[in-house]
Amino acid sequence: MRNKIIYWIATIWLTLGMLSTGIVQLLKMNVGTGVGGVDNIKHLGYPVYMLTVLGTWKILGAIALLIPRFPLLKEWAYAGIFFTVTGAAFSHIASGDDSFKEIAPSLLYIILIAVSWYFRPEDRKVAPVRG
Repeated sequence: MRNKIIYWIATIWLTLGMLSTGIVQLLKMNVGTGVGGVDNIKHLGYPVYMLTVLGTWKILGAIALLIPRFPLLKEWAYAGIFFTVTGAAFSHIASGDDSFKEIAPSLLYIILIAVSWYFRPEDRKVAPVRG
């Protein structure tokens, strides 16, 4: 029971973060640096159209983590979210952001991904391949 509670707390927090930033990105909101909107994407040197791609995949990834079944899809969602947030962290570092507050959200997401993935129930895991 403890593992299930840990899983759901981490997963809900992770998916709420992905949904909220995904919506901000899809709507191309101007919410400042560090939040994922237009100012942030420009600050990092990416074209604004990337917000549509990132927002779409974040929302679909969050949905994939929440719906029942489809364990392989969940593995892909965890991987995609991991690539997104580690890419964000490295983008901030590469663009000269030396403030911890710019990188902290990515680090929090990495922790949430790891906790959610580790504590996921058996029915949300890909069955091992038997040879």
